[in-house]
Amino acid sequence: MAYRHMIGARSWVFADLRELMAKATPPRSGDMLAGIAAASAEENVAARMCLAEVPLATFLTEALVPYEADEVTRLVIDTHDAAAFAPVAHLTVGDFRDFLLSERATPAVLAALAPGITPEMAAAVSKLMRNQDLIMVAKKCRVVTRFRNTIGLPGTMAVRLQPNHPTDDPAGITAAILDGLLYGCGDAVIGINPASDSVPVLSELLKLVDGIIQRFDIPTQGCLLTHVTTSVEVINRGVPVDLVFQSVAGTQAANASFGIDLAVLKEGHEAALSLKRGTVGDNVMYFETGQGSALSANAHHGVDQQTLEARAYAVCRPFRPLLVNTVVGFIGPEYLYDGKQIIRAGLEDHFCGKLMGVPLGCDVCYTNHAEADQDDMDTLMTLLGAAGVTYIMGIPGSDDVMLNYQSTSFHDQLYLREVLGLRRAPEFARWLTEMGIAEADGRLRPQGANHPLLAAAPGLAA
Repeated sequence: MAYRHMIGARSWVFADLRELMAKATPPRSGDMLAGIAAASAEENVAARMCLAEVPLATFLTEALVPYEADEVTRLVIDTHDAAAFAPVAHLTVGDFRDFLLSERATPAVLAALAPGITPEMAAAVSKLMRNQDLIMVAKKCRVVTRFRNTIGLPGTMAVRLQPNHPTDDPAGITAAILDGLLYGCGDAVIGINPASDSVPVLSELLKLVDGIIQRFDIPTQGCLLTHVTTSVEVINRGVPVDLVFQSVAGTQAANASFGIDLAVLKEGHEAALSLKRGTVGDNVMYFETGQGSALSANAHHGVDQQTLEARAYAVCRPFRPLLVNTVVGFIGPEYLYDGKQIIRAGLEDHFCGKLMGVPLGCDVCYTNHAEADQDDMDTLMTLLGAAGVTYIMGIPGSDDVMLNYQSTSFHDQLYLREVLGLRRAPEFARWLTEMGIAEADGRLRPQGANHPLLAAAPGLAA
């Protein structure tokens, strides 16, 4: 079905909904690389005005990626909650934007609506929004998850403690973990990107993290960011696994490039649930995504990268994850060229994920060959903090020495807490107070070399 819009005497024609969505997307290098971006600012505006008039219900009958060829499309359509969608079923995309920005869209209303929102609907309305709109609506979307602590409560922000090491050295990883804990990081997860894919090495790293958590009775969870099938293998070997991780994308073909499908994710989810290691909840999955992943796998079906990113959240949603994050600038400038594009993408991703009921965090990051710098990341981090981001990353010095990219440091989360008054997960906050790491108000206390965490370091790394 073709879509048309008049501006003055000129008529703009878009061949189908897929083209209309792509042309309505704010400029980014990935869509330009794919040859689907608007050719001019005027065409972009015409597409947005046309998209605003499209009924939301159209997305239930006109698939951007064919139903017959893609299990993600089938998942979205077959599991759509018509009852949850009913209150907005009569709206156009433009009307939906107005509703979301209105006082009628309360946190309770948005939570009830989330199962009825498809990723294409979320992506479409985001294309009509200014940055401040994305922030305001996301702030109202509350998604709470639990494993050993409670993540996503209003007024809180968690941090993933990311102690990566280029050779998986246990002493180096231990030092980074203890350093991060003393800065009050780690309530989201202590999550390692391993350099090795050796099952014996991975097993020892999992035991290391679990040993620290158990020894000090830390109300948090550990995770090794390895392939889901590897996590299932180590679970079968009796190794302690809290969260099962996997990178996911928005099309079946892109997920196949990761060596996964929905059945494989279900196997990982069931394996993690079988261990019953959670103490306050059973959200056991951790997913990562990123705009451009489908295009880089030549699996984008001519769909814009931001819509495909929202479809990745539809992949995550049925597995009730504890954590999902967009690694927003990690794939590189081919997909998000500069700081402006990275900032916009981070706000879009957070908005779409939260609107769909997914616990969205963000790795506020960039690669060294992008036209971006740490000032851009400060801006995005602050905007996401204002938008109620679920969690961010905590990396020693903000420089990941294993993955070779720039992210956020242990210090950055202290800035956000001070400026925006954001608290930690409540169980973790109490632990920090009991350990003498933080005051009751969350401020860190000065530490000496005799702190129990530091005193135990040699034994933990052995």
